[in-house]
Amino acid sequence: MGLQWIRLDTAMPDNPKLLGLLTEKEGHRAAFVWVCCMAYAGKHETAGFIPREAVSRVNGRTADFDRLCRVDLLAESAGGWDIKGWDEYQLSDESSVARREKAKKAAAARWSKKEAGK
Repeated sequence: MGLQWIRLDTAMPDNPKLLGLLTEKEGHRAAFVWVCCMAYAGKHETAGFIPREAVSRVNGRTADFDRLCRVDLLAESAGGWDIKGWDEYQLSDESSVARREKAKKAAAARWSKKEAGK
């Protein structure tokens, strides 16, 4: 199981790249695809990579990906696209795995204490 959440900067709606995109016809659609790409990458722990096979899974079309590349929110890569700035804002796969394992251990410890108290 991948990340159950991703980080979105509260300044994201003010990002000049995004603001420029939103002035275009169907720019809102591409912006939504960008957010879906981030959710997909987090869920599948792809380190910000979106494979071409996932285009429909992120509600995208070729035109949306072309727009996102043009405004520099995505970069075309072999077999798909990379989300620009992924490593800057998201936890690395190793960090997310470590946090998940730590949370599981803490939950198990809490439950064992509750069961012992019965």
